[in-house]
Amino acid sequence: MLPAPYDRLHAALREFMPDERLVTDPLRTLAYGTDGSFYRLIPKIVAIVEAEGEVVRLLNLCRELKTPVTFRAAGTSLSGQAVTDSVLVLLGDSWRGCTIPPGAATVTLQPGVIGAEANRKLAPFGRKIGPDPASIATAKIGGIAANNASGMCCGTAQNSYRTLASMRLVLADGTLLDTGDAASRAAFAVSHGALLSGLSDLAARTRADDKLAERIRNKFRIKNTTGYSLNALVDFEDPVEILQHLMIGSEGTLGFLSEITYNTVPEHAHKANALLMYPDIGEACRAVALMKPTPVSAVELMDRASLRSVEGKPGMPDFIGGLGPDASALLVEIRGEDAAALDATIAAVSAVIANTRTLFPPTFTTDAKLGESYWKIRKGLFPAVGAMRKVGTTVIIEDVAYPLDRLAEATVELQAMFLKFGYTEAIIFGHALEGNLHFVFTQAFDTDEEVDRYRRFMDAVCDQVVRKYDGSLKAEHGTGRNMAPFVEMEWGPQAYGLMKEIKALLDPQGLLNPGVILNDDPEAHLKNLKAMPAAHPLVDTCIECGFCEPTCPSHKMTLSPRQRIVGWREISRLEATGADAARLSALHDAYDYQGIDTCAACGLCSTACPVGIETGLLIKALRGDRRGAVAQGFGNYVADHTAGALSVARAGLKLADLAKRTLGNDTANSLFEGLRNVTGQRLPHLPRALPTPTNFTPLPQAKASADAPTVVYVPSCTSRSMGPAANDPEKTPLPVKVEALFQKAGYRVAYPEQLASLCCGMPLESKGLAAQADAKAEEMVRAIWAASANGTAPVVLDTSPCSFRLKKHLKDAGLQVLDLVEFIHDHLLERLTFTKQTEPVVLHLTCSTRRMGLDAKMKAVAAACATQVVVPEDVGCCGFAGDKGFTTPELNAHALRHLSKDIPAGAKAGYSNSRTCEIGLSDHSGLPYRSIVYLVDACSTPKAPATASTRASEPAF
Repeated sequence: MLPAPYDRLHAALREFMPDERLVTDPLRTLAYGTDGSFYRLIPKIVAIVEAEGEVVRLLNLCRELKTPVTFRAAGTSLSGQAVTDSVLVLLGDSWRGCTIPPGAATVTLQPGVIGAEANRKLAPFGRKIGPDPASIATAKIGGIAANNASGMCCGTAQNSYRTLASMRLVLADGTLLDTGDAASRAAFAVSHGALLSGLSDLAARTRADDKLAERIRNKFRIKNTTGYSLNALVDFEDPVEILQHLMIGSEGTLGFLSEITYNTVPEHAHKANALLMYPDIGEACRAVALMKPTPVSAVELMDRASLRSVEGKPGMPDFIGGLGPDASALLVEIRGEDAAALDATIAAVSAVIANTRTLFPPTFTTDAKLGESYWKIRKGLFPAVGAMRKVGTTVIIEDVAYPLDRLAEATVELQAMFLKFGYTEAIIFGHALEGNLHFVFTQAFDTDEEVDRYRRFMDAVCDQVVRKYDGSLKAEHGTGRNMAPFVEMEWGPQAYGLMKEIKALLDPQGLLNPGVILNDDPEAHLKNLKAMPAAHPLVDTCIECGFCEPTCPSHKMTLSPRQRIVGWREISRLEATGADAARLSALHDAYDYQGIDTCAACGLCSTACPVGIETGLLIKALRGDRRGAVAQGFGNYVADHTAGALSVARAGLKLADLAKRTLGNDTANSLFEGLRNVTGQRLPHLPRALPTPTNFTPLPQAKASADAPTVVYVPSCTSRSMGPAANDPEKTPLPVKVEALFQKAGYRVAYPEQLASLCCGMPLESKGLAAQADAKAEEMVRAIWAASANGTAPVVLDTSPCSFRLKKHLKDAGLQVLDLVEFIHDHLLERLTFTKQTEPVVLHLTCSTRRMGLDAKMKAVAAACATQVVVPEDVGCCGFAGDKGFTTPELNAHALRHLSKDIPAGAKAGYSNSRTCEIGLSDHSGLPYRSIVYLVDACSTPKAPATASTRASEPAF
């Protein structure tokens, strides 16, 4: 039951927003209310908006009922600016518009576009957006602009403020303004003349005060996101320009940004990197100052503690361990529009570096792999601290900027402060060209003593940054709640007064994100601190950054990986403390479906997680905890009788196929869904592209030539039992097609003994039956070891999840287990002659393909077969997840909701390397999806005479 006036607000919102987009339950308000900061507030209502008109009506209602509103994009912000205990507004799917005009000099983006997606769309034009925050693969344009987020290369010249062309915004009173539209500006001048006059007056007063105006200009010569963008008052006279530039960095406290047009910047493909080692921080900072006037793109500083945190880790250079106690590093990147320009820049920068004292001879490399290894050091710093922290602590990354000529002195003082306050694990790194340092440390908030330690430390940091160096307390992470109590300290009462006037002009009721940027409570940064209780060893290192979310198929349907961990942490806390039994029960009830049943456990989240957490492992463990003696016994039976279980599956497919042929597809599907609903979803959903049954049994192989190489082929359970769909023009079962392709390429095909009983254990693992799954994997390893003559022949699996599982499970390095795509790319392409087809090919890269690093090889195989290969850009995990497409079909539908828009005209088939994934892909695209083997076979002929083989069709039973 919502308290007043939220009950009235909820009722009013329901008049124009559906219930599924108005969240009030305890699990999702907690989970959706979480951002990347170390603050926790739980919203009363989470409203997921899909249109500008909804935002306008929502703001009008909130103004009428005096309920505060906070806007959220991706929730990666670090300073507490995206949490609230009132109304949280999230962006739905409809805010992903991207318009690129001819020439790509500008790009118009809606706030739900992920920054990296914008850059992917601009890449063919050699352009990109200016802002480049480290979170760009997750952060959305709305948050990037609202926080004036920057990064390693953009500096102060290419951030959102400097590259803004125009925007559409909704003010607190619900008024819409399009600053790029003359008619909208004219109408706004009539309706809001007083507001524009107020801004003009503020700007005129500021410019008339030479001392104040000069202070503002100086403050923004280095990175600064503390407070509002007061530089708008001295940079512009047009009040609309002032208004739209004030919106940049306003953190949702002045209005809602519904669209932004950026001036794009060049993205040069030619790059070179150098990792420079210096004897101490002073010499490193002196080198930075010398490089500042040169055409370098990025200079990243790393102190000795930073380098020590990644010492000895895989891929790190050996020399790190031998560095002295005061050594520091600079990672330098330079770019050029062509090779000649790059060479000239390398020469110019090298000449400057020659005047500094490096520990090793400075060398620039254009080798992409080596450059990537250098950046791996820099990008591994934050996760290194996060992974080694104690359970119950959080990782805090602070963000300050100093005048460049005093950077060395300030850095040494920071290092001394870490020791003084007991932060012995703290590290310093940052964007040195801009005097911008990040320092990372771990902090508990579970005792008054720990909170007081943090308070005293932050007081000391603020005093040093502001009073000694006149630097920026927040350089690029935004003010939020974290630095709101210190804004006046940094800016002084006169400039702070300007900020209050700006807020009063644009949000007179103070309803937009109150407590953020401006906050009169001197201890606001010490309140509503987020607890990080122990939940499970598999996820306790989670820092709740949200980088995982774009990879998750259930994100925006139920919970993301971050949100699953947040929910389980709260459940674990309540169980440990015995507090609030009613809340615990409600969370448990909701978590069964939201957290456990709708998790695909695909593991893609681990590829984006800074500390490598695979949330699916937690969910599998929880599924295992739910399996009682009966379920365990059933798992044992299935493991011991795999051939029989597959026979039952074939029988089910046969009956379903018979019903569809007899009644017609539509009638049969309606009947099946009706029965499923009557039984409370206990019966499986039967997709339109349901496979027909098949039964593959190896036949004696034709005699091959004496020098023919051998390959051991292991068709998966699904390949041996699921044939093509009834409506697929292709009727040959996958194992038959694979066998024929291998023979076409001149291979002798061998199979392990007792193939009908073999399984890698993936279906059992996904159900949480880990012991049974591992036993099946061990059984398969023994069988393929024997079949491969003790590892002398390669072993190929035709289903990518099975390949990935077996590769992870292998203990004997002598066994060559390859995924089918891997084998085709590495061994068959050179043995076949290809004729490219002209019709487009649609490719699905499965989760396991991506996790095995085979996506490039799969694209290369497809490119050998077709002139046009399309990988739908908005499809990651398909959500079928083994059997989830049968038991939880809404997950599959949600994951593939954007698939059809990317299917090119003329495409007649899609290709992948997982039979179950192909079922859902076929259902939701309207195209038959099948293994990429079918494409390779159709487009290839043997370079040498193939081994003859005759195979009669086999019964399914």
